[in-house]
Amino acid sequence: MYGWIWRHLPGNTPVRALISLVLLLGVVYALFTWVFPWAEPLLPFGDVTVDGEAGSGGEQQGAAG
Repeated sequence: MYGWIWRHLPGNTPVRALISLVLLLGVVYALFTWVFPWAEPLLPFGDVTVDGEAGSGGEQQGAAG
């Protein structure tokens, strides 16, 4: 797929590299602007199942002294 894109870009190697960078930045911008905000409510990151009964601060249960 990337080879197909590279072959269809106009210009020599530096121009193709610049166009590739612009395309990559455009894809990243689109992901952070529209795709990730749309998908965030669908992901289970808000369903935290941590129980507060266990020891905190790095203590291990059953460790001697």
